[in-house]
Amino acid sequence: MQGDSGLECKFAGFGTGLNISDGAVIEGHASLFGVPDQSGDVVQRGAYGASLAALAAQGRKVRMLWQHDPLQPIGVWDEVREDGRGLWVRGRILAATQAGREAAALVAAGAIDGLSIGYRTLRATRNEKGQRLLAELELWEVSLVTFPMLRSARVAAKGQESEGKGALRELAVLFDEARQALARG
Repeated sequence: MQGDSGLECKFAGFGTGLNISDGAVIEGHASLFGVPDQSGDVVQRGAYGASLAALAAQGRKVRMLWQHDPLQPIGVWDEVREDGRGLWVRGRILAATQAGREAAALVAAGAIDGLSIGYRTLRATRNEKGQRLLAELELWEVSLVTFPMLRSARVAAKGQESEGKGALRELAVLFDEARQALARG
């Protein structure tokens, strides 16, 4: 989904590597390379490299938000890097904020199990299947979200995905797009 600012959001589950420890430290993959999401977009290896290098050179960090809401930062990403699978993140949910306390409780209970990236596409092509191949992205934020779009990056420890969850995720994306359209006026 894309807003007027050019910011796009791509949802992913925490993946099988999600850990929550020390009360509110989380880590896992926010994006997986080579895996089509529900909209057909495929992030390519190296897509985040230039963006992460530019942020580091400027002394800035990728933001941790709640449900892509820029008014609700809920923590800090202490480490954001590309690895062999995708975009790996490790950070702390801050209990000093009300939204942070709620997010930490929901993650710990298994009620929230998704991550979503907020980014701007700098370079992309289409393949023969019509999928958009995202080659270079400007990463702005990684949010904790209710409904991730990348189905293959789910939390395995919380049980297998029920058949109805995919449809619920698609519905959540539609609701979010409608909410953003209404907010734009």
